[in-house]
Amino acid sequence: GIIDVRAKTSKGEEIDIEVQLTDQGNMDKRTLFYWSKLYIDNISPGDDYRKLSKVITINIVDFDFLETQGYHSSFHLWEDIEKDFMLTDVVEIHFLEMTKFRRKKNKDFKENAVERWLAFLQKDISETTLKELMRMEPAIEKAEKKLEYLSSDKETLSIYWERERSLHERANMINTAEERGFSKGVEQGIEQGIEQGKKQVAISLLDLLDDETIAVKTGLDIELVKKLREDFIKE
Repeated sequence: GIIDVRAKTSKGEEIDIEVQLTDQGNMDKRTLFYWSKLYIDNISPGDDYRKLSKVITINIVDFDFLETQGYHSSFHLWEDIEKDFMLTDVVEIHFLEMTKFRRKKNKDFKENAVERWLAFLQKDISETTLKELMRMEPAIEKAEKKLEYLSSDKETLSIYWERERSLHERANMINTAEERGFSKGVEQGIEQGIEQGKKQVAISLLDLLDDETIAVKTGLDIELVKKLREDFIKE
């Protein structure tokens, strides 16, 4: 994963906004890793710890990630027993799950700024909704104008299509690997079943035949047959 957007507020707070279209695994650990990197970057060797500023991480993901009902989850450093006591406010991590947002009924664009922005990020947003959002949120209108400019820029379009291509190729590689893994698993399962069957036959012949004959009849290695006999005697 890479940091898609990094910003700094007038209060000196660092903000990392990362967008993930596919679940690449370990999202929680990667988020903490990126948060810690930004936090450490705030200070130089020998600096006072007071120079460390708050870091806010916002993850916008297009898949179900957390086992929560709502589309917006936020995390801070609260005390386990006294839930209303916060150790420090420098840690703030948000997850915005687009899939859950799309399933939400009765969206509140008028009162909820987060929902306005998530609606703006939807691929299939209607012209009517877009105009309404821009009227409510001047920053969305500014963002839309920036997108219109970027969409007309050939270099930007080339980067976009290259990323689309790499995403499709990655998905194809994952699917192919999964299919091969499944086939390999079935093949190994059959082989293990056959091997186990041979061992069962060999065990049933231990009272009737010598080791060499059992090895020939079952196709098992003579040393394995001897080991089976030793184990059988011990039992």
